[in-house]
Amino acid sequence: MAHTSKDIYSEEDTKVKFIDPKLKESDWTEDLITREYYFTDGRKLVGNKRGERLFADYLLKYRNKTLAIIEAKKYGEGATKGLQQVIKYGEKLKLKVVFSTDGKGFYQYDLLEGKGEHIQRFPSPEELYRKYVKREDTVTEQLLSQPFQFTSGKKPRYYQEIAVNEALDAVSKGNKRVLLTLATGTGKTYIALQIVHKLFETKWNIDSADRRPKILFLADRNILADQAINEFNFYEKDLIKVTGEEVRRRNGKVPTNANIFFAIYQAIAENPEFEGYYKAYPKNFFDLVIIDECHRGSANETGSWRDILDYFDTAVHLGLTATPKRKDNVDTYRYFGKPVYEYSLKDGINDGFLTPYKVKRIRTNIDEYIYTSDDTVVSGEIEEKKVYELKDFNRTVVIPKREELIAKAILDNINEMDKTIVFCQDQDHASLIRDSINVFKKVRDPHYCVRVTSDEGEDGKKLLEAFRDNEKDIPVILTTSQMLTTGVDARNVRNIVILRNINYVVEFKQIVGRGTRVFEGKDFFTILDFMGATNHFYDEEWDGLPDEELEIDENKNVTKKDRDKKQEEEIIEPVYNLDEFGLLEDGNRREKAVVELSDGRKLAIIDIETRYIDEDGKPLSAKEFIEKLIGCIPIMFKSEKQLRELWSKPETREDVLKMLQDKGFDMEQLDFLRGLFNASDCDIFDVLAYISFNKGMLKRKERTDHVRGDKKFFEIYENIKARDFLMFILDRYEKDGIEELKRDRLGELVKMDKLKTTKEAGKAFGNMDKLIQAYYDLQENLYKG
Repeated sequence: MAHTSKDIYSEEDTKVKFIDPKLKESDWTEDLITREYYFTDGRKLVGNKRGERLFADYLLKYRNKTLAIIEAKKYGEGATKGLQQVIKYGEKLKLKVVFSTDGKGFYQYDLLEGKGEHIQRFPSPEELYRKYVKREDTVTEQLLSQPFQFTSGKKPRYYQEIAVNEALDAVSKGNKRVLLTLATGTGKTYIALQIVHKLFETKWNIDSADRRPKILFLADRNILADQAINEFNFYEKDLIKVTGEEVRRRNGKVPTNANIFFAIYQAIAENPEFEGYYKAYPKNFFDLVIIDECHRGSANETGSWRDILDYFDTAVHLGLTATPKRKDNVDTYRYFGKPVYEYSLKDGINDGFLTPYKVKRIRTNIDEYIYTSDDTVVSGEIEEKKVYELKDFNRTVVIPKREELIAKAILDNINEMDKTIVFCQDQDHASLIRDSINVFKKVRDPHYCVRVTSDEGEDGKKLLEAFRDNEKDIPVILTTSQMLTTGVDARNVRNIVILRNINYVVEFKQIVGRGTRVFEGKDFFTILDFMGATNHFYDEEWDGLPDEELEIDENKNVTKKDRDKKQEEEIIEPVYNLDEFGLLEDGNRREKAVVELSDGRKLAIIDIETRYIDEDGKPLSAKEFIEKLIGCIPIMFKSEKQLRELWSKPETREDVLKMLQDKGFDMEQLDFLRGLFNASDCDIFDVLAYISFNKGMLKRKERTDHVRGDKKFFEIYENIKARDFLMFILDRYEKDGIEELKRDRLGELVKMDKLKTTKEAGKAFGNMDKLIQAYYDLQENLYKG
């Protein structure tokens, strides 16, 4: 039989013999080519495993700018066989051009034009580079071609590289306001560092003078500013933090002898005691102002940072935020315009750069309360006949016994030493929960559970630093109110507990972000929701509003005078109401009613519903979970017979489990699925076969009893020790399931059995090959139709 060229050349042969020479013909030298460029880590799965990593066969880079990727197939399979995949990857990498080839034919696709063509040769590096940067764009070329700063040992991830380049491209084209939107935990400060590095090395500034730029990095909390300073330690000699203490040390003079200035706006803004340190600088002193967490007020005309931005209006304003456009942060987007780049929470989780999560929605039998005469009002005033709902607890009414029930439920639903943040209604509530947890905790250390709020001052900061230190076990649980909603980098947080009424998607997303950072051995984190806050996952705004729903202010150079005039003409609605924060009209805090329940009132947790998050970031109910799995299975298996054959062998069974993992269904979720069908004593195979092919389910004991009764199977093995060992394997499988049937489990099973050593086991079966074959035959018998 004649062999085709497809049979002769493997994909690797095709690369070496046909694609590499073609690249060389177009002046692509080895230093410009990266082979097998992996650009994602693969979604995190249970058991310290990962889903599929995405990679390009070739990455083409020139002048430190990623230009294109190439998808390669075996010789003769067709030049466009890999086209759809390379287009998908190219869009993810924000490329303009991609290539698909089988070594015989070469196909170029323009992602901007949406058109492709067969080509005889690859474009040269210079030709391809000019599709991105025109010769007249000298500033753009200088900024983009400047190498990244690798001194820290970290190389930028693909989305970080895109974010840096898109921001610099906007700056080089004269944009005065630039916005980057990236999910919490994706490294916004690192991105800012790389932007600053490139601006420094090219001596970019607003005057086009021969000097390095002056840069102001604004944050709204000291911990965020300090984290940023740590990230910028490469430029330690060029940076300074502007504080009241620093100004006093300089006899009332603001520091000017640096290039990078860090400040929290409270330290430099106006207040009743002084005019504001920022006004001590000339208006054109800074070339760039970076606003961290810019959604927190900088863009609103009455916002806390707006006066500072208006004063330094000649500088470029670069906003960093983790929150896509929402109705409650639209001012940010009106000010900055559309983000030059967005990287979502969903993207980060699916790429494996953020940790996925699951939800436990926990309900009590006192999620509503109506006062009765049997209860005692300890303080404050209670409204009779009023139905107090979840949003009222610890805002207008406090029931200590309910909080004790919740504290116990928290401890019952977390591992004892798993780092946990509890978000409470206010500082008093944080104290109550801390004290309640300390009643029920089993760990003796007095700092096992601590409150970290603004009232703690320096002591609170030290406790927070200890919590963030991954080398320290204590403290384990932090109770807080609003202090930790943004920016605190604690990578090993395993649980987020929500005890606070959360009205805004922005705030909810920030709180979820406290758990998303990746840490070794952390497969997922859990959101324990006592308030129904996770309903925000189903909000139409969860992934941002369509652009057409909100008007973006494209006039980026409107003056403060124009804005003030416009403000006089419009009625500006407040974005919150006083009642949400337990405040009276005069701004004073309402006294809460504290109620002691009667002794006859029994409190209990009545429901804990676990929901798993799909690749779109939405929690799935049990019904949705099953429906999604059912939708995946027909694609994976043609028939029940094929599923049975794959499941009967250790290696192919692992392949099936890997396919399921890549679809988002790991072992924990498959075990959860068995529970839904009351099939915890069944094999996962039976559940899969039942769902997809309506086959009856057998319990593992029924399967093992069937094999034990197969005399012909056991008669093959004359040595009684061999038969006993196979019976031992059946016992282990019946008790613990398919984990006992893995190929690499055989050696451990031998040690656990009477045989003790592989040498003895080999003797019992005749030799090692026969032992291995018996292990496989036993499994085939287990899954006979």
